Amino acid sequence: MTGMASSWPASSLAAADRAFALLTCPPAPLAFDGRGFEGLPDRLLALDELKSVLLSRGLSRQEQDVVWRELVERARRDGPAWVIACVGVAMPGLRRAARRLAADWMSPTVDLHAEVLEGFLIHLRKVDLSDDRIVGKLVDAGKRRARKARDADADASAIHVNRPWSRAPLSPWDHPDWILTRAVAAGVIDVDEHALIAKTRLEGCTLATVAAELGISASLAGDWRRKAQLRLADAIRAGELDHVRLDAYLVRHRRRLRAVLGVVPVAA
Repeated sequence: MTGMASSWPASSLAAADRAFALLTCPPAPLAFDGRGFEGLPDRLLALDELKSVLLSRGLSRQEQDVVWRELVERARRDGPAWVIACVGVAMPGLRRAARRLAADWMSPTVDLHAEVLEGFLIHLRKVDLSDDRIVGKLVDAGKRRARKARDADADASAIHVNRPWSRAPLSPWDHPDWILTRAVAAGVIDVDEHALIAKTRLEGCTLATVAAELGISASLAGDWRRKAQLRLADAIRAGELDHVRLDAYLVRHRRRLRAVLGVVPVAA
């Protein structure tokens, strides 16, 4: 594989997270001027640092709202980079919302992520900045859109029978590779992150070697792997991977998976 462009994540949330990571990369990361904002350091902050400050709970709700008003205004005024900034800073809430909806979601998980993100982006253009709890209302808009899509899909797919019945549960685990593949299918990690974890944690390759294969620096690869492992652990604890179907996913993405991972397991 020659670089990142040919393996852009299929999940909307994973793709947005990747774009946000690129915005925070040296040598010129997109920055937020914290001067004049109560609770923020009195200097320029890279977006990932701003995200950490907002997640640290060191700011009051009112102070967070002041920062979010500025982020939303910039997204409306200054274009796509700041839209991505808003999504990236809100990503923990968006992923948490998607995990909570996943248990009742019957379509592919990538569709769930797309609906959550779309609801967030639509509301980003019209959220009332004189109101409070701005980021909460943006994330709530994503949840509402996903619930609406889920309910519409359930109505369209309803099957009426004369007696109770149920589908046999799927076996969630076979081998660590299957856990990672399910995580890719569910949009928890992307294919590059699968490669980073599998090749360095399971196959004994060095991080520098795998980073070179992916066309990125070893330090960036280490950051991707750390964040991906945290998301993976959260998804496993939440049961998000327990019933992910792989048959259709492997058929659709076999060539792409083989290009990055070198081998694609055959679905049982």
